[in-house]
Amino acid sequence: MYISKKKLFYPISKGLRKYLRIYDRETKLPVLYEGLLHYSDSFPYFDKQGHDTLWESVMYDQQTQQELNKGLTMIYALLKTDGDMSVMEHLYVSRIDYCTFGNSNPFRVQIMNQLNDNYDYFYVKRADASRVYGLELEHILSPSRINYLVDGDTLIEEHIAGIPGDVFIKEYVKRPNTNKVRIAKEFVKFNERCFVRLLGDMRSYNYVVDVTPDFEDEQYRVRPIDFDQQSYEGKKTMYLPQFFKDNNVIVDLVLKLLKPDVVRQYQNEERTLMFRRLKSARYRLKDLIDCMRQDTISTPDKIEQLRQELAQHHNSKEFLKCQCMGDLVRLNLKFILTRAHKVVGF
Repeated sequence: MYISKKKLFYPISKGLRKYLRIYDRETKLPVLYEGLLHYSDSFPYFDKQGHDTLWESVMYDQQTQQELNKGLTMIYALLKTDGDMSVMEHLYVSRIDYCTFGNSNPFRVQIMNQLNDNYDYFYVKRADASRVYGLELEHILSPSRINYLVDGDTLIEEHIAGIPGDVFIKEYVKRPNTNKVRIAKEFVKFNERCFVRLLGDMRSYNYVVDVTPDFEDEQYRVRPIDFDQQSYEGKKTMYLPQFFKDNNVIVDLVLKLLKPDVVRQYQNEERTLMFRRLKSARYRLKDLIDCMRQDTISTPDKIEQLRQELAQHHNSKEFLKCQCMGDLVRLNLKFILTRAHKVVGF
């Protein structure tokens, strides 16, 4: 499947900036993305198996390191405790990694608890409008809540814990105690969530699998971790994880273990859950979609292609009237989630 090699960067518009202020996503940060670029040295970061992760651990001079330690710990406090530093005195920055590939070139900050050596992460990225829309739609419509902050051109994202999809497919799917039916079920639901809100490029390394032990078995939840391709590409199949060859192993499980009627049942279950979330946050979602409809987050040729393909998919000429990606997201949500419930107004 063809994917744009380098997605265009879209700055945050005035309308989206206003939305972020209203919903407490914008705040003054002590450290900005540009400040992390001035490192003095770097070296490759290898995982526990000795494999190159394509991340680089970066180093700063002593004075800069001290300033960053204070500022980045404060950012972690803003994410976790709304800035209450009284419970953060025993935390410090143990490592900063820089990613040299991808669209956002993020920094990953490891925060260490010096009392018990426990650690957590967060990410510092360039604030791209596509990613912000993706994060907000995930927060509103998915089963999971998302914490992130924006200041100017800097975006702070919390770490989303889970087993990377490619690792899960390679090492976990074939385990004797893995419940393959539940994996297939969750992938159907994940596939539906992505298509409904038009989140693209869910190749296996762009999502994680959260495994939760249950009293008799394991539960699985697939969570996206990369929101760059929110409503950007023109090809409809870009928004359906089932069409990426990276996911073929799990797609084969779905085809083997789930009958078509069961797949439709799980799709309807997920649509119902998404509709309930939409209903409880309809005014927030309307504010977000209104911003999106006034914004530019894709190219005219991709918008034209997607509206043609969605019109054919839904057998509706209404999609041909859409002028932007915000229009397409709104109408896709309306057709899939709200049409049957006769809900209007967003």
